[in-house]
Amino acid sequence: DPDSGDNGLVLYSLVNHQTNEFDINENTGEIFTVSVAGKAGTFYLEVQAADQGTRRLTARTTVNVTVDSSSSSNIVVLVLNQQINVVERNIAEVKRVLEDKLGWNVYIVDVYSNELERKTRSSTDETQVEIIAFDEAHQEVPAQDVKRKLKEQSGNIEAELEKVFSTSVTAAIWEPPAASASPELVAAIVLSVLLACTFIAFLVYVGLGARRKRYNTTASMEGIDNPWAMDKNGSLNSLEKLEHMNN
Repeated sequence: DPDSGDNGLVLYSLVNHQTNEFDINENTGEIFTVSVAGKAGTFYLEVQAADQGTRRLTARTTVNVTVDSSSSSNIVVLVLNQQINVVERNIAEVKRVLEDKLGWNVYIVDVYSNELERKTRSSTDETQVEIIAFDEAHQEVPAQDVKRKLKEQSGNIEAELEKVFSTSVTAAIWEPPAASASPELVAAIVLSVLLACTFIAFLVYVGLGARRKRYNTTASMEGIDNPWAMDKNGSLNSLEKLEHMNN
């Protein structure tokens, strides 16, 4: 606002009072989240700016905020041996059972199945349910704690879900498969092994060549008649050999 004084002092507010999920800094207009965990989707916030003059002037605009709860590191995937369309119809009851047995607030982030399920939504008897749990302070419960509690209460959870689906139910915790080595890493490892083998073979070759050379040199030296060599009795043969050479 180009005005000065109170006419230039602009304060911001959320018109629809959506302060449960978002809030706004009235001085700067900065919007921040309060509690949107487990509430994936797009939120439409109507923001008002008002100066503080005698004849207060206001302006409004809509801010679209998209929340992607799947980015949370505390999401736990529960696999139910039920068709996805059946699970979707009873998702409220699934949520109720989980909250009752876990003792936390549970948000259903997503419900899905495999690729074939997109074509025939009742063809696969396996459905993944992504959940996030929150404690009384509205803080996310660490995934390892949720998994531990699910394992402890697995029997009770399955018994209650059997009442919901009117059939036998298994509820298993999905674990991501161990990351396999990339082709680049495998190629690098193989190349390193080959280079190491080649280097070792080279060292062995050099070592054998040096040993063979020393052996040949020693044999040659032993074949030379040394005029100063001693005989078996320990006496010098040099004089005899010199005399023989003179004759």
